[in-house]
Amino acid sequence: MDHTIATHLLSQQEMARRLELNVTDLTCFGFVLEAGKDLLTAGDLAERAHVTTGAVTGILNRLERAGYITRRPDPKDRRRVRVAAQPAAVARVRALYEPYYARLAALLSDYSPTEVAVLADWFTRQGRLAREYMDEIRETDGT
Repeated sequence: MDHTIATHLLSQQEMARRLELNVTDLTCFGFVLEAGKDLLTAGDLAERAHVTTGAVTGILNRLERAGYITRRPDPKDRRRVRVAAQPAAVARVRALYEPYYARLAALLSDYSPTEVAVLADWFTRQGRLAREYMDEIRETDGT
């Protein structure tokens, strides 16, 4: 399991390098993509990425300078901004990730629908466990 996690971390670093981003910025851009038309605020992004609002400002500045995002005023609260992905950046990221996702889809096609459901359940539960553990160790940080 540790080898698989390490391989995925290294793969994410390579993807970020090819997109001329660092891993944290790429992760945040991924959250922006995941949100789709339900645009995130800077605060939403800071919470999801587990970074401070000050750190997320730097992340957004870098992503904006690199052409990955734009900031839009929140129509309900002009003091806040919402983050939107730039279409050209979305295309660049998709061009890099889609061949990998196609290979994953081919791999999953080797499994029955019942087996895929078990795998999906495991990954969902494992992700929740990882987030809970991360939150737990962050709460004990500095003690």
